[in-house]
Amino acid sequence: MIATKTKIWLSSPHMGGSEISYVNEAFRTNWIAPLGPNVEGFEKDLQSYLGGFREVAALSSGTAALHLALILCGVGPGDVVLCQSFTFAASANPITYLGAEPVFIDSEDNTWNLCPDLLESCILDLAKTGKKPKALIAVHLYGMPYNVERVNDISRKYDIPVIEDSAEALGSIYKGINCGTVGNLSVLSFNGNKIITTSGGGALITPNETLKNKAVFLATQARDNAPHYEHSEIGFNYRMSNVTAGIGRGQMEVLKARVAARRSNYAFYRAELGDLEEVSFLDEPEGYYSNRWLTCILLRNAELRERIRMALLADNIESRPLWKPMHLQPVYKSNKAYLNGVSEALFSRGLCLPSGSDLTEIELTRICGVIKNEIRL
Repeated sequence: MIATKTKIWLSSPHMGGSEISYVNEAFRTNWIAPLGPNVEGFEKDLQSYLGGFREVAALSSGTAALHLALILCGVGPGDVVLCQSFTFAASANPITYLGAEPVFIDSEDNTWNLCPDLLESCILDLAKTGKKPKALIAVHLYGMPYNVERVNDISRKYDIPVIEDSAEALGSIYKGINCGTVGNLSVLSFNGNKIITTSGGGALITPNETLKNKAVFLATQARDNAPHYEHSEIGFNYRMSNVTAGIGRGQMEVLKARVAARRSNYAFYRAELGDLEEVSFLDEPEGYYSNRWLTCILLRNAELRERIRMALLADNIESRPLWKPMHLQPVYKSNKAYLNGVSEALFSRGLCLPSGSDLTEIELTRICGVIKNEIRL
């Protein structure tokens, strides 16, 4: 029987050790509910990390946070919401939950995020038809900040609130400002593959306590203040559990180390593969600081990308193509999109490499060895 090589995952959870003490405290005090000391503590930890001037509502997922953000922006049936096309489906799906129409916008080369020029063209075109977008979802893809200055300037110019999708970007910084604080409303994710995890979970970042309280109200089934169950609005079951929030509290203690480890992975790959003509990387523009949640490479063409992906798979190493743009997804094929070809090219040639903060140098060397061998064929 041939021994199988140890699996190398794309981005596995990485516990720091103290998470269990917070979880045990939840069990000891019987706070096994979607509220409690760990939820409040986790929110305060995040608030402090992000600079202390925003409010945080811990929720069951980043998708839930996006859904509530859209509701707080007043999005409803028939409204138009602009959304980055090059992203995960969770960025766009909450728009359709509300009966609104997502309009997709392609990327710029130097960040892979929302193209400001296309954004403004889209807004002006929609204005000719009498439609003003109700909101804009801008994503920090793979931890790289979007062009905050230009995108936010355009949103202010046309009075369109920005929902900042920072699901992949906790620990990233744009010109000295923490990602997660640059939008009118902002969203974080703590899915198992993120920089830190609560196994599942997310957070909505608001500019004031009034909006946070509204979000929490909606996230707890919109129960009115009454001795019985009274509901004057439709609510949701979106609050984070006190148990999983305990995991988050422990993870916050190692967040800086996790970001450093991910950036170290990127530096290793860059040193090992950066001189190969067939491989290129996404650089940080001046003033940008990416958490390098996932290290991504571009190959010479789609055929080489697939050869390398399959060679890694044969060696029991997980990798994956870059996000398939939303405008190419079957479910959104009829939606309007403003395109320049960037995201389609990235999707065809791009590959996400294993990037977990627990990767060893031996594992990184093994990954690079497979890629080099395949390129030399």
